[in-house]
Amino acid sequence: MSFAQSFRLAVKSLLTSKMRALLTMLGIIIGVAAVIVIVSLGNGMEQYMNDQFEKMGVNLIQVQIYGRGGSRSVEPDDMYALVDRYPRYLSDVSPYVSTRAAVRQGRDNYARTTIYGVSEAYYDYASGKSMGGEKLERGRFLRYIDVSRYQNVCVVGSYLDQEMFNGTSLGKSMTIGGVPYTVVGVLEEKADSTEGSGDDVIFIPYGNALHLSGLSDANLYLFTPADKDAASAAKGVIEKRLYQTYQSSDYYFVMSSAEMMDAMNAMMGTMMAVLVAIAAISLLVGGIGIMNIMLVSVTERTREIGIRKSLGAKRKDIRGQFIIEAGTTSAIGGVLGILVGI
Repeated sequence: MSFAQSFRLAVKSLLTSKMRALLTMLGIIIGVAAVIVIVSLGNGMEQYMNDQFEKMGVNLIQVQIYGRGGSRSVEPDDMYALVDRYPRYLSDVSPYVSTRAAVRQGRDNYARTTIYGVSEAYYDYASGKSMGGEKLERGRFLRYIDVSRYQNVCVVGSYLDQEMFNGTSLGKSMTIGGVPYTVVGVLEEKADSTEGSGDDVIFIPYGNALHLSGLSDANLYLFTPADKDAASAAKGVIEKRLYQTYQSSDYYFVMSSAEMMDAMNAMMGTMMAVLVAIAAISLLVGGIGIMNIMLVSVTERTREIGIRKSLGAKRKDIRGQFIIEAGTTSAIGGVLGILVGI
């Protein structure tokens, strides 16, 4: 019996009992669809994270300082001096203070707004975006005089611009922690302009943010290397300076955006491998289901097998027919699984 004849017989057998064939394929369909969906979602999430890092700038270096008390501490002036000393490797630095306080405009209270304290170096007018990827839509960002004199000015996200002032916030005032602040800039929408999102933010001079949070010094700094090739050397310069102060690497943490991106991709790869392995179990279960049904089919079709053997069919012909039937069932289930997965 030729392969074509065996295939036609397999299709005919599946059409004879459609419901049983569909239930037999169900494990394969679910397994294939699950693998496609999980891999697709994982690739999409990885691409999304890479895009976010690209917006921030792959050359960004984050420095987290835990401190050890006593006289061993690093102040913003020390970080500024480090940039001035190594212009070949470092371009800018900005303290980065995250805090919350009562944000009010008239009788309205904005409890979920996040306040960030930064310096004028946080925003680069040459590239048109900040170290965190924000872009100005109107007005200006913080200036050196704002930061040095602790002036009560702020830059707001698009959510606050719309909710507080209906898109006319420039030059108007709000209170942060009970202190009036004047809006000097509005950021472009980067999230979905909803409460608590990335557009529900306020940027103020970092000294003001330290006062609001009750901290004496910033514990997070954002550096930008002089260029992409200098990122590794810039990280080494920062680590050397911090080690001179703390005499141990346990009191600070330095990581570039490129390293963070690699670490996240590695973690995502591991997670994806585990999820795909779990989804693949459905394929194994589906395969066992097909095997079980084919074994049952053999006992149900003993008369048919006997007739074919009496007509000269060999054992390999009978075996080949059932293998082709099992393969056809798997192939059809795989195609349906691909369609469902897509």
